[in-house]
Amino acid sequence: MRLIVMGQQAFGKDALAKIIETGTDEVVAVYCEPDRDGKPVDPIKEFALEKGLPVEQPANFDDAATLETLAKFDADLMVMAFVNVFVPEAARDTPKHGSICFHPSLLPLHRGPSAVNWPIIMGSDKSGFSWFYPSDGLDEGDSLMQWECEIGPDDTVIDLYFKKIYPAAVDSVLEVCDLFRAGNPPHIVPDEDEATYERRCTARHSEICWHRPVGQVYDLIRGTNPAPGAWTTYKGAKLGIFDSTRASGDGISGRVRAITDDGIEVQCVGGRILVKRVRPEGGDKTPAAQWASEVGLEVGEEFPS
Repeated sequence: MRLIVMGQQAFGKDALAKIIETGTDEVVAVYCEPDRDGKPVDPIKEFALEKGLPVEQPANFDDAATLETLAKFDADLMVMAFVNVFVPEAARDTPKHGSICFHPSLLPLHRGPSAVNWPIIMGSDKSGFSWFYPSDGLDEGDSLMQWECEIGPDDTVIDLYFKKIYPAAVDSVLEVCDLFRAGNPPHIVPDEDEATYERRCTARHSEICWHRPVGQVYDLIRGTNPAPGAWTTYKGAKLGIFDSTRASGDGISGRVRAITDDGIEVQCVGGRILVKRVRPEGGDKTPAAQWASEVGLEVGEEFPS
């Protein structure tokens, strides 16, 4: 088949590389976002140019000239790997078999831009990814295929996405192409009663309330690690909270119960969080015990909620 690969950053680049290395299908063009002043060249663009592929970077697909250029590539399928721009129906339907899009959740669950964060924050025990037929709705449309994995009780965003979803998803782009090449690709109709929509997870959502059950606090910390990063404040300054584990113990919520070489134990409802790594405002990530020593943190002090 003749493919257009649309994507960005490492996942787009690695999906493109997988298709090229396999050599079954021909990539006739690569689409990615426009360059940004002061930002490095997108890895997918850099790789595509190294391979001598045409690269297109339209700001949108609203004008006739952009659609004409898309049509001139005479593609059979457009593979949309990690796409943040809106692609209207006229563009999606230009290739003979239309377009297929990647999303890092088990659709229709967790439609939206932070689909890896929210299932961890919400305490889910499974996630995965979907390749779906995109529509004008947010991550709506039937799915072509889905892949499921366990969310471990201590998994962070790094564990779930980069160690589980990412490698399986890159490999799956070949199966996606195979399904279209074989004809009559599957359509898995979503159950809209199960659909959820979540907004982008930002620092506004990741402030820690130490007076909540310890499980909820721990899920928030690992579901925002490494980004956007959970946080609290100490003496009026923001303090990022990253690598942590659960610990047992009772006491007043928000109070520092122990400081050891392993980190800082902070009380929540029903248990404690052992904070191992922090980032003080304006600084770098550092071991929590080192930070505690530098600022003179003492057992019995309290973090606000």
